[in-house]
Amino acid sequence: MGTINWLRVVPKMKITYPWKPKIRNTETFFSKRVSPRIAIVAAAAFSSSIMSYDKELAAAKKAASLAARLCQKVQKALLQSDVQSKSDKSPVTVADYGSQALVSFALESELPSESFSLVAEEDSGDLRKESGQETLQRITKLVNDTLVSDGSYSVPTLTAEDVLRAIDTGKSEGGSHGRHWVLDPIDGTKGFLRGDQYAIALALLDEGKVVLGVLACPNLPFASISGDSQHSSHDEVGCLFFAQVGAGTYMQSLEGYSPQKVHVSTTENSEEASFFESFEAAHSSHDLSSSIAKKLGVKAPPVRIDSQAKYGALSRGDGAIYLRFPHKGYREKIWDHAAGCIVVTEAGGVVTDAAGNPLDFSQGRYLDLDTGIIVTNQKLMPSLLKAVRESLDEKNSSL
Repeated sequence: MGTINWLRVVPKMKITYPWKPKIRNTETFFSKRVSPRIAIVAAAAFSSSIMSYDKELAAAKKAASLAARLCQKVQKALLQSDVQSKSDKSPVTVADYGSQALVSFALESELPSESFSLVAEEDSGDLRKESGQETLQRITKLVNDTLVSDGSYSVPTLTAEDVLRAIDTGKSEGGSHGRHWVLDPIDGTKGFLRGDQYAIALALLDEGKVVLGVLACPNLPFASISGDSQHSSHDEVGCLFFAQVGAGTYMQSLEGYSPQKVHVSTTENSEEASFFESFEAAHSSHDLSSSIAKKLGVKAPPVRIDSQAKYGALSRGDGAIYLRFPHKGYREKIWDHAAGCIVVTEAGGVVTDAAGNPLDFSQGRYLDLDTGIIVTNQKLMPSLLKAVRESLDEKNSSL
């Protein structure tokens, strides 16, 4: 098969340019010395390189904030109930489904002209059963109450079927083509039940790449949790982290005020670094993390908190390292890391698997990665990777 002369594919025509390219000398660029056909290709390439997701980011912030409001209401009622009822998982079930329904509703309302694909944790199967009807009614009331109190949407009261449909938009498989929203409606369910940290984590994939992310962390103090109170009063809680590719990471209150750009820790000395890990030992190997910290000479004890709130805290420099090593057989889901990943990387951090490979969110609902996930700044990554490899080799040789 012969090669295609792509310059001959475009017929000769008079070219008009509806936009002005942002380069210093447009006259030279589009002068008679440059073929109009080449200009078309260059213009298209330049236009794609400056794509903005401002509209989508605004919609994601709105959706995550609404979901956070619903979750806060449920958790407050849970914590005010008696001790026996706190062992009941139904409150987090109601909040989980309600959060997903609200995010789906808000995104479709804010972006009505866009095709909608959502990769999310929940589906409505259990709620459609006879045994799920009472829970469904509770969820429907919570969703409607949240929309009414917000006042942004002039829509009729949602029916139970409307809520089920909204939940089921999350059945997408994702992938490397097109746009897909990725949602964990409540990341950190055990933290939610204890009254501790949890997050609503929402991201957007475009052609398999994470292009924006939002983390709503209702219980995360606005002040640093590392003991450095530079951000705000220790009494203020509730943070919204948001990032867009190429635009940095910002943090603001859940009420929407005081946005400020954040950056990961700049420490170069591993002995001075503090690190985050999962609160639950069942979620990550604390022994392996301890071995890695010892090799690095880390002196501070680990900070153990639930959910992707760790990514948010690390993005503003509360700690310098996040280690996650799930137990054998566990497969990471993309909604557990997509939003957190871009929040950290746009704040100057690095997120890889244990072999130093970037995370690949283009393969569907799961992440196929080497052993675990490590997060830090660019200066500490080489020494961290070395310590991870040595610790893993020692662990494997002892088996």
